[in-house]
Amino acid sequence: MVEVKLEEEKKVRCMLIGAPNKKAENPQPEELIGLVKTLGMEVADVMVLARIEPTPAYGIGTGKAQEIADRSKDVEADCIIFDWEIDPSKQRNWERLVTKPVFDRNEVIIRIFAQRAQTKEALLQVNLAKLTYSLPRLSHMYGDMARQRGGNYGSKGSGETQAELDRRQIEEKILQIKKELAQVQINRNIQRKQRERTSTFSCSLVGYTNAGKSSLLNALTGADVFVENKLFATLDPTTRKLALSEASTVLLTDTVGFISNLPHTLIDAFKSTLEETALSDLLLITVDASDENCVFQYQQVLKVLKEINADMIPQKVILNKIDAVKDDHSRIALLNSEFPDAIKVSAKTQEGFEELLACITENLLGTLREYIFPINRSDLVELCRKNGTIEKEEWLANTIRISARIPGTINEEGKASTRTLSLVQDYIFE
Repeated sequence: MVEVKLEEEKKVRCMLIGAPNKKAENPQPEELIGLVKTLGMEVADVMVLARIEPTPAYGIGTGKAQEIADRSKDVEADCIIFDWEIDPSKQRNWERLVTKPVFDRNEVIIRIFAQRAQTKEALLQVNLAKLTYSLPRLSHMYGDMARQRGGNYGSKGSGETQAELDRRQIEEKILQIKKELAQVQINRNIQRKQRERTSTFSCSLVGYTNAGKSSLLNALTGADVFVENKLFATLDPTTRKLALSEASTVLLTDTVGFISNLPHTLIDAFKSTLEETALSDLLLITVDASDENCVFQYQQVLKVLKEINADMIPQKVILNKIDAVKDDHSRIALLNSEFPDAIKVSAKTQEGFEELLACITENLLGTLREYIFPINRSDLVELCRKNGTIEKEEWLANTIRISARIPGTINEEGKASTRTLSLVQDYIFE
């Protein structure tokens, strides 16, 4: 019994194959290493290729392919994982050569998502991504592809192979999941319209996976979102109210973490989730200040935002986990150079929260200004109340004096960016 238990607890050993990267100081596939560890696997060995030859059989030269196969046996690897996408035909060729499972980083990410999915929507999205990814790879899932079902030679034809049956079943299941996700999307749109009726602004925490977005949401709003020091700990968007003052609140959303080369099957599957980002009024791009690759990660986030058409939304960079590097002066100097306008915060110590809340208030609710209206222009006061936030109001004999935040900005030429601000800007008291 003890031996059986030990066998069950034994981690899968994998050999990682990294892509050539002459620009990087450390060519090791650190991200892939983090992904497989998150999946619960053990790294048996890492081999980084110097170059990739576009050969039809393996994608690299046959000599290097045989070297990888021999090396995987020497290190007793249970599987081989490539740090780039490999097409189905090459995947089959590799598995014949090494006689063990072979897959790519896309499948690793999908498997992590499958482990993390909790809600109905996330489960549907992950299943859709898995089925879409597996459809062209059916033949690598079982050996004998010549098995027939139904029909006899000379009468009804040769029948269908197991692969053809599975393909049809998968296509039908994909169609069913898409219908269920469409209904989920309808429900989400209804919820969104209800929020829009309240004229409440929304901002989203976006960023690389494991940047601390969920920790920030918990610290800012008192939410209880699941937090773990692993990649993709959060898959479902969580929205909570964030009080900026006694008179105003905004909606703050924690979103799924981004990653470089996010599989398009996952982008398509999680489209409804990512829409929460694309429809926000402000994006708080959360960067892990303690991560050596934070600049690269930030660039990848910008790339994904462009893919989901969210790159034109107002953005503010938040350097999270600043408490971990505040004594490292060279690190701070580098961060100041790369992110000169970023707000430095710590979800752990709540350092920088006052500046962060002021930034959110300024960007979403507008600049706090004094307005003096004639007593007969109470309609403008009501307009400010409807489309802005009045923090102080005083009715005098001939005038109405208010302190209010009206969304929008006034450019150097004196032109307001919103209709409400343009109607009341002549009454600004300076």
